[in-house]
Amino acid sequence: MATVKQWIEGARLRTWPNAIAPVLVGTGAATGVDLWSVPIAALALAVSLLLITGVNFANDYSDGIRGTDDDRVGPFRLVGSGAANPAAVRNAAFGCFGLAALAGTGVVVLSGQWWMLAVGALCIAGAWFYTGGKRPYGYAGLGEIAVFVFFGLVAVLGTMYAQAGTISGFGIGGAVGIGAFSSAVLVANNLRDIPTDRVTGKRTLAVLLGDRDTRTLYVSLVLIPFLITVLIGLRNTWALLGFLALPLLIGSVLAVTRGGTGRKLIPALRDTGLAMLVWGATTALALAFG
Repeated sequence: MATVKQWIEGARLRTWPNAIAPVLVGTGAATGVDLWSVPIAALALAVSLLLITGVNFANDYSDGIRGTDDDRVGPFRLVGSGAANPAAVRNAAFGCFGLAALAGTGVVVLSGQWWMLAVGALCIAGAWFYTGGKRPYGYAGLGEIAVFVFFGLVAVLGTMYAQAGTISGFGIGGAVGIGAFSSAVLVANNLRDIPTDRVTGKRTLAVLLGDRDTRTLYVSLVLIPFLITVLIGLRNTWALLGFLALPLLIGSVLAVTRGGTGRKLIPALRDTGLAMLVWGATTALALAFG
C-alpha cells in the first residue's frame, strides 16, 4: 500500500503552476475590464488544480498498466513502481475529475454561462483520453497541442469570460503566453523520455520530431511569452514586469541547448513551471492595474 508521501508524489504538485498561472492571468484580464468575481475565480482555481491532479493520476494509471513507466527516469509513479493498486490510482483520477465537475458547476451557476458545462465536459474527456482509452492522443504526438488549448486558451479565456462575460485582446495574448509555457513544460518532459518512449511505442511529439528539433521547439516555446510581453507592453508598460521570469529560464535553456539528457533535464520542468508562474502573476497584475 502506498504511503501518504507517495500519493502526494504521485499527484505531482510541481505541475500545479500549470493550473495556477492561467487562472491568475484570466482573473487579471477580467479585472482589467472592471468585471471580476472572487467566488468565480476561487472555483476556477479549484477546477484547474483538480483537473491537473486528475490528469497526473490518470497518466500514472494508464502509463503504468501499459508498462510505459517500467523503466522510468522521471518523477515517482504509483502504478509503475508497484506502490499502489492500479484501480486505486484510477479511482483517485476519477475522484479529482468529479470534484472538478462539481466546482465547474459552481462557476456555471454563478456566471450564468450554462454553455460552459459542455466546455467542462470536454476538458475532463481531454484529461482522461490524453493517455487513457484504446487510442490515447498523447501517444500520437498531440499532447502539446492539447496542453496549449486546455491549460492555455481554455483556462485563461474561460476564467476571464466566466467573470467578465467578455474576452479582450490582452486576455488572448495572456492565454497564448500561458499555453506556450505549458506546452514547453511537456516538451521538456517528453524530451527527457525520448529513449524510453521509443522502446515502449509511445509516439510523443518529441519522439516524432527527434532530439534536435525537440530542443529547438522548447526554446521557441519559452520565448513566445516574452514576445507577448513586448506586444502588450506597447500599450501597457506594466506588462514588462513579465521579464522578471526570464532569469528563471537560463538554467533550463542551457540544459536543453547543451544536450542535457535524463535526470539533467528534470530541473528544466521545475524551472519552466516556476517561470510560468512568475510570468503569469506579473502579467495578471499588469492586466489588472496597468
